[in-house]
Amino acid sequence: MTPLTGDLLGRTDHLGLLITFEGPEGSGKTTLINAIAAHLAEKGEEPMILREPGGTEIGERIRNILLDMASEGMCSETELLLMVASRAQLVREKIEIGLEAGMIILCDRFADASVAYQGFGRGLGEKQVHALNKLALGKVEPDLTFLCLLPPEEGQKRLHSEATDRLDRESADFHQRVYEGYQAMAVSGILRFKVIDAADTPEEMLNKALGHLKRLDHGLLKYL
Repeated sequence: MTPLTGDLLGRTDHLGLLITFEGPEGSGKTTLINAIAAHLAEKGEEPMILREPGGTEIGERIRNILLDMASEGMCSETELLLMVASRAQLVREKIEIGLEAGMIILCDRFADASVAYQGFGRGLGEKQVHALNKLALGKVEPDLTFLCLLPPEEGQKRLHSEATDRLDRESADFHQRVYEGYQAMAVSGILRFKVIDAADTPEEMLNKALGHLKRLDHGLLKYL
């Protein structure tokens, strides 16, 4: 598994902090993000919360195309390019500025999602995804990435009738390949990846995530 660039925690090349949250459908990422944001707010840090695809006006329009059931005939390469286009806009319009301003950024999915969903899920391969991600990201990379892992069959049970977008309704084989992509990241040895067992309760997931954050050497977290 090739890292986005480096794999060292506690980097000081920007003032802010980028924390990304990854995992298959139904893995509790959004709940975890909201809980961490609330905890940070109590400590006097108001984080910027973003999501992928989307997070900007242009990105949200791209998101609508990507997830719309009317886009059922979209080919894998188009899907990847649209994901990367949304990401590039998010990096230039929000993330780079937020990092330079010294903000904590919590992003629901980021570049690793394309490795899992398009690289593994669509079978396009990691090499092609990494090359496009490099163009979209420039010098930006996450300081910490939480991998919320949950077997796809359990995630689908959680979604129930909420599985209404194009990716949610993909085949069980597709979601299994996505899960295997995230599992590969978990055992890659890249230090920024921290596994959170999504079978745990929301409170247990939050406590484990906060434990990892406390070990991250960054001034914005000194009161955590």
